[in-house]
Amino acid sequence: MTALRQHRSAPASRLVSIGSLAVDCLKLEAATYPKPGLVSHVDNGAHRDMDFALLVRSAETLETWFDDLAAAGAVGAGMDRLRAIGIEGERAMLAVTGGVNTHRGAIFGLGLLCAAAGFRQAYAIPLPLGRIIAERWGEAILSGPVPLRSHGAEACRRHGVGGARLEAAQGQPSVYDIALPALRAGRAATGDEEAARVNGCMALIAVVADTNLLHRGGTAGLAFAQREARMFMAAGGVGQPDWQARAAAIHGAFVARNLSPGGCADLLAMTLFVDKEEA
Repeated sequence: MTALRQHRSAPASRLVSIGSLAVDCLKLEAATYPKPGLVSHVDNGAHRDMDFALLVRSAETLETWFDDLAAAGAVGAGMDRLRAIGIEGERAMLAVTGGVNTHRGAIFGLGLLCAAAGFRQAYAIPLPLGRIIAERWGEAILSGPVPLRSHGAEACRRHGVGGARLEAAQGQPSVYDIALPALRAGRAATGDEEAARVNGCMALIAVVADTNLLHRGGTAGLAFAQREARMFMAAGGVGQPDWQARAAAIHGAFVARNLSPGGCADLLAMTLFVDKEEA
């Protein structure tokens, strides 16, 4: 916490619309194809309960709550307050989607990044957002209540993985160490933003123990997903000449096995946020 205590508060008027940026990043994640098993503007992937239009409506609903999280971060709110805002945002999401869980994971992970961005802007702290999360709220994230009925929490308990809570408490290492370099490498290789997002997504799937994959396919499903993504990245990712056909084939294989790496989708949106906010 030492680094965070060395800065005095800046005027609240310096805050920008962080919520708008967060929503844009959720929309960009949705508008990315081919993402293995995931909903996009092209098809519904392995999902029968949601489509691209629903994801867009859900994302737009969350702007107010993301802004509230940024404002709470700007005044130094604790994790209890952030959690309460997130619960309100989740209720608003479920009301719009008819009970479909479109963005629960993003409300948590991207919401924490919004709070950290608000804190960083208000206090003029030149630290990565992930480090701010870890230093300000990491301990409270790990010691807080665990949802008993969420698929992610159940997968964490069953398979002994850390999930989104540990990822956040550690400062989002999958965003900074895996997805962000892959996103920027894809951008440099192709000059195409959608291709760069696919590269970031594949890099995440190759490494992350995604609890959505564990819920849908168990350890065998996770192993299959990681193997396919690793082969794609080892062949050059989106830098290979036929990357679109290869990615589309992997997408089809995920759909056939009812696999959807929803945690990686959340991490991709978070990566886009960090890429723009810390540029």
